[in-house]
Amino acid sequence: MAIRLTQKLLQAQVPFLTRGYPLLVTKEKTEDVAHTKSALQKKVTDTDIPSAQYGGRHGVTMLPGGGIGPELMGYVREIFRYCGAPIDFEVIDIDPSTEGNDDLDYAITSIKRNGVALKGNIETKSQSLSEVSRNVAIRNELDLYVNVVHCKSYPGIPARHKDVDVVLIRQNTDGEYAMLEHESVRGVVESMKVVTVDNAERVARYAFEYARQNNRKRVTTIHKANIMKLSDGLFLEVANRVHKDYPELEHNNMIIDNTCMQAVSNPHQFDVMNMTNLYGTIVSNVICGLIGGAGLISGRNYGDHYAVFEPGTRNTGTAIAGKNIANPVAMINASIDMLNHLGHKEHAQVIYDATYQTIVNDAIRTPDLGGTHSSTDVVENILKILSAKRVNW
Repeated sequence: MAIRLTQKLLQAQVPFLTRGYPLLVTKEKTEDVAHTKSALQKKVTDTDIPSAQYGGRHGVTMLPGGGIGPELMGYVREIFRYCGAPIDFEVIDIDPSTEGNDDLDYAITSIKRNGVALKGNIETKSQSLSEVSRNVAIRNELDLYVNVVHCKSYPGIPARHKDVDVVLIRQNTDGEYAMLEHESVRGVVESMKVVTVDNAERVARYAFEYARQNNRKRVTTIHKANIMKLSDGLFLEVANRVHKDYPELEHNNMIIDNTCMQAVSNPHQFDVMNMTNLYGTIVSNVICGLIGGAGLISGRNYGDHYAVFEPGTRNTGTAIAGKNIANPVAMINASIDMLNHLGHKEHAQVIYDATYQTIVNDAIRTPDLGGTHSSTDVVENILKILSAKRVNW
């Protein structure tokens, strides 16, 4: 009798991610959810680093995603094997063509178990309204509230501007990406833009704290408060208030459309940029395009307990998948960020040095950087350089 009752209870339970999207926004207040206390009551702290497994190795969730993701992940694994990086990848493929969230449930469970993930862009091909973006769902479920993209020029790389060094701090879970939209009457669709004091403060404080700890001089808050007076007005108001705790730093603000023009004409005026979710997508793609394109720059997503690393522009690259021309540098840089986060700084440095030497000194570059080399040419040269290195750990 007890066994039959247990079976009925298990059958009645609905997987967390299939109960409807509002639950993804509100979250259940469990111990493993990062946002368990008010951001107003705490300062920005470093993301928890997962405990090393036996022998000093770390388990890391790998989500190859779609498009060029799987081939780029293969290059990363080969480079890690070559230099002896103490990482054990748990590879999880999420099928973009399937409906339902079983794969996504498992991926999120894996990241919660490992604490860290390396991720490609995951397509969501289903047009069903019940199917949410897998990328957004991962960020929301893990409360990865901030995205950091360091846009820094590489010497000798063909680009619109040289010597660019801008850090983009993007709010990762609010804004238009809340995915709360509905058809109020036939032919009229309403989409909600969500801005909350807590999340606006967390990202603003992260931006100012980052500037302070990295000897930056100025934080620029990007907004459209002249039109969206309540939502963007709140975001700007919170940034102005947080700035009072950092009197040594400059703080200014700029409207998003003017920001895009200024970034194209003179990106050197920016230092650290604090912005909402959608504006971060736009500005990161603009600035990455100015310094060499989508194939160079990595992105970091942080919450209070978890961290996910990925290419900075979050492009799938479906059109060039399987052609051996995809630039592997952005994904390699994401893996370097991950190694630094986990404390494997020697491995991170040798991989960075080998990558830098390959594309800058040896000029082995894929077509997107004006070169004629293949993806494997770039990776093979990195491996050749690494073969002469020795890393102690």
